[in-house]
Amino acid sequence: MDNKDSIQTKKYLPLAFAAGMGSMLGSGIIVSLSATIPVWQSGLGLTNGQVGMLSGALTFAIAFGSIIGGRVAEMIGLVRFFNWINLFYAIGAAVCIFSNSFLTLLIGVIIAGAASGADLPTSLTVVSHDSPDDVVSARLVSSTQIFWQVGIFVSYICSFVVSRMSGANGARIVFAILTVIALMTWLWRTFSKKFKAFHEAGDQKYTAKQDNASTDDKVSLSSVLFGKEKGKYLGIFIGILMFYILWNLLANTWGQFQTFMMVKADASQSLATGAGLILNLVSFGVSILFASIAGGKNRNRSFYIGSVIMLLALVGLALGGTSLWVIIFSIGFYNLGTPLAGEALYKVWTQESFPIEVRSSVQGLINGLSRICCALFAFITPALVMPSRIKTTMWGFVLVIIVSFIAGLVVINLQRKYHIQSKNV
Repeated sequence: MDNKDSIQTKKYLPLAFAAGMGSMLGSGIIVSLSATIPVWQSGLGLTNGQVGMLSGALTFAIAFGSIIGGRVAEMIGLVRFFNWINLFYAIGAAVCIFSNSFLTLLIGVIIAGAASGADLPTSLTVVSHDSPDDVVSARLVSSTQIFWQVGIFVSYICSFVVSRMSGANGARIVFAILTVIALMTWLWRTFSKKFKAFHEAGDQKYTAKQDNASTDDKVSLSSVLFGKEKGKYLGIFIGILMFYILWNLLANTWGQFQTFMMVKADASQSLATGAGLILNLVSFGVSILFASIAGGKNRNRSFYIGSVIMLLALVGLALGGTSLWVIIFSIGFYNLGTPLAGEALYKVWTQESFPIEVRSSVQGLINGLSRICCALFAFITPALVMPSRIKTTMWGFVLVIIVSFIAGLVVINLQRKYHIQSKNV
């Protein structure tokens, strides 16, 4: 990255931080529910079936929000949607705080999950819309993944601190923290004069491009994926979709059932949440590293390295996954690889591969379809990660990560073929 790009990145970094707060809240709701689900279960007297329904409902809600959020944002305005969506997240989290029954907790989880899913494609598109060029956009978009890791980190800290509290009170405190963060994000995005200036500059840039475009150049989601350039865009869309669905099946397992998996392997609630806290420090550090190379020549190399690391971690679980310490070590090793070849890369690929007019819809559609698959899988995951079955499950995941890697290679080759990567890659 040259000096000009570095200066522009620093200038627009606060916008990436504000967008990243949405990612933080997104991972926060997933991990907070995961890490506190044993507490909710004991405090509210939930059955194992209700636990599975909560996890599945959260993922379905995120998927629903992702699919419709991008389209709604494009109809009512990206900036307006970007500013206000986290108020609805706060309402959902607040419902969870005061829940005294399974039904009320379920309603709160669905509201917060839908808002979280809707925020992701919108906030990423706002960042790429406002960014002065593609290099800066790639770096800023990838940096939002750091906040995804921050959300995981903060959730595990909070869950560990309150793990010894009686009843469901500890879980209520965790969701109260999420509510406060969501309200702060809503206020920051809505009333920042700096962000308003960024949005206006972005509007001027793309208005000028549209004025110079012919009528035939006006784009929609259907014209992009099935129009005259469908050979380019549809191929990339399918490649990214396959990569992200398969990668996310693995990530969702760790995100929603990491604590559950360790507890069932005879770890205490405090050990499970404490281990999750330490293990995710690894992902946090590697996410910072990836953000620094997302717009440069080492991005594709990091994809290869990260994929190999994840593969080795899954093989380790397949060979010795009944031992608590093997589980902990393998999850830590997996967390080393996944930031290099996972969600951050999918975000950058999507934002740089499609026209700005449909990025929010494409990102939301891919994210939503992936979450639907994860939601369906979540209903059977608790049984699959039990000590008696975990080895067989991990061999299946080895195959999943191999196919995901192949799909990623297809995306990289298509980007090279059509010259649509960031100029420094």
